[in-house]
Amino acid sequence: MAKSLSGLTEEEAKEFHEQFKTTFTAFVGAAAVAHLLVLLWKPWF
Repeated sequence: MAKSLSGLTEEEAKEFHEQFKTTFTAFVGAAAVAHLLVLLWKPWF
């Protein structure tokens, strides 16, 4: 199989991308909840 600049095959890259999307979505969700909790605790406007 051909390797890309990253050294991953297309299949490995797709698998990595799916995991990255899941992790990124979880991180953004946690950050949004944290911001909401701070806003409820001490509104800044």
